[in-house]
Amino acid sequence: MTVQTDVPVPTDARAQTDAGAQTGGPARPAAAPEREGARDEPEVLTEHRPWGAFEQFTLNEPSTVKIIYVEPGQRLSLQRHRDRDELWVALDPGAVFEVAGRRTLPEVGERVLIRAGQTHRLGSDGPAVRVMEIAFGHFDEDDIERLEDSYGRA
Repeated sequence: MTVQTDVPVPTDARAQTDAGAQTGGPARPAAAPEREGARDEPEVLTEHRPWGAFEQFTLNEPSTVKIIYVEPGQRLSLQRHRDRDELWVALDPGAVFEVAGRRTLPEVGERVLIRAGQTHRLGSDGPAVRVMEIAFGHFDEDDIERLEDSYGRA
């Protein structure tokens, strides 16, 4: 999967925060609540080739992939979902990840796993940003439970 050609593929596995952001290895859940039928944490496979490398986020499983665009200084609602986990990957500098009460400023390529039921919000710390979201499980935009919203939708 090619996301952006000028984004370097990480080659090390250094942990960034205990909120789950990590570069170059599998995403780590941020204090995930135990729930019946919870799927295993997705393994992100990195393959190195003579020409470079690629990261594989899913393999033959139902998932929904989106690129989310956040305007400068804006943020999505504080929300949670019943029926899906989400993996976020920062594509631009300036993204803000809020997951389970923890705020992180990820580097390009860093990712965080958000388990179903965890509160989360995505925002911009200044510039317009893009984040790749991979949803695992049943995807339905009506599954959003807004807890707080700057646009009067909560």
